[in-house]
Amino acid sequence: MSRHWRLEQDQRNIAWLHFAHADSPVNILSQAAFTELSERLDELETTQPKGLIILSDKPGGFIAGADVNSFRSGMQQGEAESHIRQVHNLFDRIEALPFPTLALIHGFCLGGGLELALCCDYRLARDDESTRLAFPEVKLGIFPGYGGTVRGIRLIGALPAMQLMLSGRSISGRQAKKIGLVDQVAPERQLKAAAMAIIQRQAPSRGPGVMQRLANSYPARQAIAPYLTRETAKHARPEHYPSPYALIEHWKRHGGDPQAMFRSEASEVSRLLVGDTAQNLIRVFFLQERLKSLGSKDDFNPRQVHVVGGGIMGGDIAAWCALKGLRVTLQDREAKFLSKAVARAHRLFRRKLRKPRLVQAAMDRLMPDPNGYGVSQADVAIEAIFEDVEAKQALFRELEAGMRPDALLATNTSSIPLETIGEALQAPERLIGLHFFNPVAKMQLIEVVHGERTDPDLIHKGAAFARAIDRLPLPVRSSPGFLVNRILMPYLLEALRLVDEGVPAPAIDRAAAAFGMPMGPVELADAVGLDICLAVAKKLAPLFDLRIPDKLEQRVEQGQLGKKSGNGFYRYDKGRMVKQKVARDYQPPADLADRMIFRLLNESVACLREGVVEDEDLLDAGVIFGTGYAPFRGGPMHTIHSGGLEQQRQQLELLEQRHGNQFHPDAGWAKLGGV
Repeated sequence: MSRHWRLEQDQRNIAWLHFAHADSPVNILSQAAFTELSERLDELETTQPKGLIILSDKPGGFIAGADVNSFRSGMQQGEAESHIRQVHNLFDRIEALPFPTLALIHGFCLGGGLELALCCDYRLARDDESTRLAFPEVKLGIFPGYGGTVRGIRLIGALPAMQLMLSGRSISGRQAKKIGLVDQVAPERQLKAAAMAIIQRQAPSRGPGVMQRLANSYPARQAIAPYLTRETAKHARPEHYPSPYALIEHWKRHGGDPQAMFRSEASEVSRLLVGDTAQNLIRVFFLQERLKSLGSKDDFNPRQVHVVGGGIMGGDIAAWCALKGLRVTLQDREAKFLSKAVARAHRLFRRKLRKPRLVQAAMDRLMPDPNGYGVSQADVAIEAIFEDVEAKQALFRELEAGMRPDALLATNTSSIPLETIGEALQAPERLIGLHFFNPVAKMQLIEVVHGERTDPDLIHKGAAFARAIDRLPLPVRSSPGFLVNRILMPYLLEALRLVDEGVPAPAIDRAAAAFGMPMGPVELADAVGLDICLAVAKKLAPLFDLRIPDKLEQRVEQGQLGKKSGNGFYRYDKGRMVKQKVARDYQPPADLADRMIFRLLNESVACLREGVVEDEDLLDAGVIFGTGYAPFRGGPMHTIHSGGLEQQRQQLELLEQRHGNQFHPDAGWAKLGGV
């Protein structure tokens, strides 16, 4: 009996192969799905229909890719290579069918799903905003291994295919048609008719142009590969992320020989798959999936949001909500802040949506509301004014009085405990925190903050709201700094303390980048704003015995606030950083990176001990998606366990002997076990 694939034949003798993976909300290429697909191919090879159309019965999309769960730790390289070769053979059978074949694509068509579609003679995509095609494997530390490097290059040419595979970015159906990845796009109502017409007409696919075919020649590959390597190095270090470099070498060596490429795919992808980077990135994938699972439309499906505070944070929260389809009213006492917020929103919409009609629709959803009339209609109200307790309490008295009892009442505070703000409310249990990070349009995480008196149902509603605007919710307990700022601040302050000690800022940032941080801590402080860093540090310092570096206070006193003022620890020329040069013979301290990273690791252990988050996985997810902590390391707690608890604690004790009690191991280390 078929559990995943259903084969039917219409009156024209065209076969329709429907994919609906059992026990999964989306289609994935599991081992069971592959086995059953082989059985359906047996039938097709026997019945010989006039054509075959492969389609998905899942509303969300065509195929989301391979079953990533099967690639988690425990798989041996030989086992992985054998699996890839089996899929090669299976997909070769689709490609060799003696009648025309078509992949009917809607929604997401990713990774192995796109590689399966490439086996067909034709690809037809639904023409709407939800259709996205991509080779995202590089984000998991591998590259396409089910024949994608062979068929992708053959279909659209070397450079377009390599750029798609190296970036992992997704493209729309129309973009895919433009580069030849799909043959045609059609609206929903015409899809099946268009698919049958393509099968019956059997027009040849256009294939890549002459220049693209020449780009795959041996001399061109030898010339282009170094360029691709240089461009890749701007975004990913080879010692941290080896897969894009392995892909470039794979193409450089074997691009002109399809059979050699198939063999290389099997050996190289299996080698990468069992490596630490891929396994840690797969771990991060599942951490992300866990955060996504915390919010559901069944818990809460908001339609209208009211944001109070037209500054950068409040305005950008409002803009993002409007971008994601919600109706938004934005309140502020000063009209100038509302006009600036609307102008920033318009720039965001143009960059993200591009089409004038979509930009206008988003603008129509964002309504300046200086008098706060929208609060009575809102499903969610978010306070995003300046960090002043009395001002926030006064505002929440007004909001509570004007809101529906079932509406979600939230603060974006980054440092004030919910319990303190809630003292002004008649029903403090209805207050939650929705802590966004700057820049709102780029940072994926939202801390969903709950206090001791918070209604547990509201935590689920807060998480559901985060998912409704395509963000990752992280439930955290209300405590100073919550999770991300609490962990990030000791790391930043240690970096700035090193500046006090005379270590050049570029050397500090280089050490952090060498560890794998996306941005050096000094550069990050400048980007956030030194005044904001100082304000948060002053709130947290007395609570966690933090010492504020002298040069941080001095620069703020002098008005050197970082990037926004044109000067901070670095100088900025038209928004671009101008880094001072470090003497060639300068030798940074041997423990430079350790001093910063172990402050972060030690604070992570403290947060876990205090129950700021429920478990190690949520902590790792929060720090990765909230700070950009080196994803290839799998998160701070995973870093600790990977390095060995005893060895890591000993390193902390050594740092304490050298540099002071800021490195004293937190009591939580003893609870981690093995110490």
